[in-house]
Amino acid sequence: MPANPGIWGDGSGAYSPTLMDGELIATATTLIEARSDDSKHTVAAAARAAGGQIITGVNVSHFTGGPCAELVVIGQAVTEGAGELVEIVAVGDQQRGVLSPCGRCRQVLADYFPEIRVIIPTGTEPRSVAIAELLPWGFS
Repeated sequence: MPANPGIWGDGSGAYSPTLMDGELIATATTLIEARSDDSKHTVAAAARAAGGQIITGVNVSHFTGGPCAELVVIGQAVTEGAGELVEIVAVGDQQRGVLSPCGRCRQVLADYFPEIRVIIPTGTEPRSVAIAELLPWGFS
């Protein structure tokens, strides 16, 4: 369990996704700083599973398309058996900071994890919002 009781609420071990998880931002930032190559891998994402595990991934840019970092994280979470994701953030390379998910990622996140929270930029500081706030009329 992380040492920050603000992330974990009352200390019971139950994760409270209502508070922004600064550890996710730091983890994604460290990953993109280490793995960015200025062309193929320009965004990293980090998500927290309900059990506390952090899952990470980077985007795979290609002229045919390619998965965004958030989608790579979902696949990695399944691979690791992490279960339900409760919060996610994407961070851009070249010190671009926290990024909002694209429309496709918003829809996939809403479909797979309808209760997930997403850390987004606000112009002043990042904040955590429910996926439903980012995709109020998603495809069904």
